[in-house]
Amino acid sequence: MERSLKVIYFKSMNILAIDFGTKNIGLAWSDTQIGVTLPFGVVHSMDDLVKVIKEERLDKIVVGLPVGVGGSGDFNIKRVKKFVSDLKEKTKVLVDYCDERFSSQEADSMGGDATRDEKSAMVILEAYISENRLK
Repeated sequence: MERSLKVIYFKSMNILAIDFGTKNIGLAWSDTQIGVTLPFGVVHSMDDLVKVIKEERLDKIVVGLPVGVGGSGDFNIKRVKKFVSDLKEKTKVLVDYCDERFSSQEADSMGGDATRDEKSAMVILEAYISENRLK
């Protein structure tokens, strides 16, 4: 009996995750082919973020969506969606959302030197990659 081996190739994706806050915008980065998520800094304005995005060769941006525990959080959801609308207009990069519930708590339990904002972005990105089976 002859067996055939089917090989599936996945396109590597260069993804930036954003934990959007009123004071800080935490960033995390991953190349799905490498399979590692890394902290990528903190910026404080849309202009700084756009500069970072334009310097990198990103395939996608993932933004944490602040859905409340009971599905609430309308004000913050509207704030993030407005931010994403402005971001899309300025960068033309594909943007997707990921539920960020409990990302700050998980970030607080992580070790290392990255800021809480970067760690939250890392949690968001890992969840997104896992949910979408990008590894």
